[in-house]
Amino acid sequence: METYPITVGGVTRHVPLIEPLPGRRIPLVEFLGDPEFTRAAAEALRPLVPKEAEILFTTETSPIPLTHVLAEALGLPYVVARRRRRPYMEDPIIQEVQTLTLGVGEVLWLDRRFAEKLLNQRVVLVSDVVASGETMRAMEKMVLRAGGHVVARLAVFRQGTPGLAVDTVAELPASSCRYGQYLQYISPHRRRHSNRSRGIQPGPEV
Repeated sequence: METYPITVGGVTRHVPLIEPLPGRRIPLVEFLGDPEFTRAAAEALRPLVPKEAEILFTTETSPIPLTHVLAEALGLPYVVARRRRRPYMEDPIIQEVQTLTLGVGEVLWLDRRFAEKLLNQRVVLVSDVVASGETMRAMEKMVLRAGGHVVARLAVFRQGTPGLAVDTVAELPASSCRYGQYLQYISPHRRRHSNRSRGIQPGPEV
């Protein structure tokens, strides 16, 4: 299998290239089962978390260990939106994701007892990769519906040009790439890239 090297915080991994859509090959980033890579990514994100943050919000599955390590380092709680309904859920917040980045549509589910933890809280959205930005847009809508306020949108990798402002620390190719093209880690001093806006504003409705 052909792989692609990605580097964050001095830690490099050779990840497989997948083809979610015909003619579109992208690196598959996974934090599950890789504590060293996860810690490096969380440490890179840590300076981007606003001091006023009160809770982190993410989705399953790969971003969970990343968010767990980041939350532990910050001393903050976190909440996870699920990608399918669980039998124990009562009165969940249900949010459709308007994206086909990986060739499939999605629906996010947040059990009401976890949604209540976002009420009146300053929330930081956390993801592993942001591409179109639609998953993060859906996460933000869930926070607003739960009565929270988003103060930052963070992702380790940016792939292409998201449709809303997101702080990231490294970039992935938006389509097919050649082995040996290494990602460059972006230091916290350069994190205000061209896709960053001053202050967090909800993206346009779609």
